[in-house]
Amino acid sequence: MKALFISVAELKKKSIIDGAVDSDKILQYIEIAQDINIQNYLGGRLYKAMQEKIVKGTIRDVANKDYRHLLDEYIKPMLIWYTQATYLPYSMFQISNGGMFKHRSENSDTVSKEEMDYIVQKAKDTAEFYTRRFMDYICNNSNKFPEYNDNQSEDMYPDKDVNYTGGWFI
Repeated sequence: MKALFISVAELKKKSIIDGAVDSDKILQYIEIAQDINIQNYLGGRLYKAMQEKIVKGTIRDVANKDYRHLLDEYIKPMLIWYTQATYLPYSMFQISNGGMFKHRSENSDTVSKEEMDYIVQKAKDTAEFYTRRFMDYICNNSNKFPEYNDNQSEDMYPDKDVNYTGGWFI
């Protein structure tokens, strides 16, 4: 069993994604963003440890308060914004038996590619802000999470650098 670190309800509550959007259309993007981005920064061992604590229902145990704090204060905000950046480019399209369709509403305009790229970049910028916060926290508190530095050859090693993709460089 695989645990997602945020729920669809949490995503809708803290993002630009409307509450009326079908949850089934969003769920896989949470998983993709979690697998690609969150696992990248947690590393394989810490990622699996977090998964295990959530699946077993022990994340709220007093003994796991540091893991719960990591999840609530650092991982969830990162994942909310990485999920938006992952989902948004696909949000206006649907594939059905008749082929691929672009959603159109009678009382709204479809955004341009440039507008979509801008919004996706803004979501990535916000995700990277939360990732930098996570990196500062984990680097100063890695002793609380032994799995963070305990990866082996079959595990994904944690990326310890935030690859900033937006803004101005001088």
